Amino acid sequence: MEQQEQSKKKGKLTLVLALATLIAAFGSSFQYGYNVSAVNSPAEFMKDFYNATYTDRNGRPLDEFLLTLLWSISVSMFPFGGFIGSLLVGPLVNKFGRKGALLFNNIFSIVPAILMGCSKVATSFELIIISRLLVGICAGVSSNVVPMYLGELAPKNLRGALGVAPQLFITVGILVAQIFGLRSLLANENGWPILLGLTGVPAALQLILLPFFPESPRYLLIQKKDEAAARKALKRLRGWDDVDGEIEEIRQEDEAERAQGFISVIKLFKMRSLRWQLISIIILMGGQQLSGVNAIYYYADQIYIKAGVKSSDVQYVTAGTGAVNVVMTFCALFVVELLGRRILILLGFCICLTACCVLTATLVLQSAASWVPYISIVCVIAYVTGHALGPSPIPALLITEIFLQSSRPAAFMVGGSVHWLSNFTVGLIFPFIQAGLGAYSFIIFAVICLLTTVYIFLIVPETKGKTFMEINQIFTKMNKVSEVYPEKEELKDIPPAVSEQ
Repeated sequence: MEQQEQSKKKGKLTLVLALATLIAAFGSSFQYGYNVSAVNSPAEFMKDFYNATYTDRNGRPLDEFLLTLLWSISVSMFPFGGFIGSLLVGPLVNKFGRKGALLFNNIFSIVPAILMGCSKVATSFELIIISRLLVGICAGVSSNVVPMYLGELAPKNLRGALGVAPQLFITVGILVAQIFGLRSLLANENGWPILLGLTGVPAALQLILLPFFPESPRYLLIQKKDEAAARKALKRLRGWDDVDGEIEEIRQEDEAERAQGFISVIKLFKMRSLRWQLISIIILMGGQQLSGVNAIYYYADQIYIKAGVKSSDVQYVTAGTGAVNVVMTFCALFVVELLGRRILILLGFCICLTACCVLTATLVLQSAASWVPYISIVCVIAYVTGHALGPSPIPALLITEIFLQSSRPAAFMVGGSVHWLSNFTVGLIFPFIQAGLGAYSFIIFAVICLLTTVYIFLIVPETKGKTFMEINQIFTKMNKVSEVYPEKEELKDIPPAVSEQ
């Protein structure tokens, strides 16, 4: 009997929970990855379209600088939109709920998908630039809301695996865009508008299917004060009727936070009881993007060509690298609950650090021996492997785990803003770093990997298998506050009838 109780407390992956994860991650996270990669392969054909459109309008072609500027704007609108999307996360999830925010967010995917698909027929490159901003907003919202939604749906023993699922679908999106972006498929003169427009398909499927799945029980009980709806959602997600234990845990979280009310971003920065949590997500999100993952992808094609891969075959090798990314993220899905978050992210950053150092040496000594360029390829694959194990999937998962309900939306706004601003910064300045430092560019990323690793080792605790309240108690000691929320003292001045409401 006792064993039965124990097995009940240990949540299982029910069909409802698995399908909710699949639909949320495929409908949102997949698109993020897809749009990161979709414009890379058809870049030359799209530039030709920009030039031809401008020539038709003005009777003269674009000069090289203006063409480069227009293309840079088209690419960088995506991370800029991501930053805007991150700022919308708090208001959206508090107004519409987690599921509601994802459904609303599909506007920012379906509309630009139609616009990009029609851009060639309409002879307007402006539609592409506007659409890249809109799909960026979509990615900014989804990259924060999906981990939050899944983290709140999952039982504590599955929170890590479901928290990695969004990153898995991001890597799948990148790989699918690379495959569809082969010259023989859609990366050609007539196919590129279809390649860009396909991003609307997952959004349309999510819009149809997600309404049939539960809202976050934590949102329903803590923010909507609807215990009946929260119980119903938990029963569907867990596959059994006895959910009193989880309801009680959510209630305790609610009581611990009630004095705080809604926590804005400004309030988050002022609260001593959340100091180390906030510092940790800023460093983890900054480290994730500034450690050079986008630069590695940017540099990969040149490394492959120098290693003797034919220009026409580079697209296949790049897709192969994308496949490695998917496989390693898939592995992280299974080992995150076995090894824990801390070990995975430390291991990942250490691999990235080593890969950056060796890659610098091989790029400097490229012509020293015929086998040196092949070491460069191994370094690229090693880096991608390391990043997929920890730095890519774990930071968003940790935001869900180290913040309680009232502060979680603001924390995701801060983490998401750091993520997208860092992404935008690397995209903007890396070409200049590369021009100035050449092969030594990766020393900068190695230093960032090292500093982030040291911080994680000294400060970030293990969160595997702990409730949100237990994790918060760890940080309470670190922040040197007497309670989870010392401001709870304010409740003493409230009449009993009010405080019980």
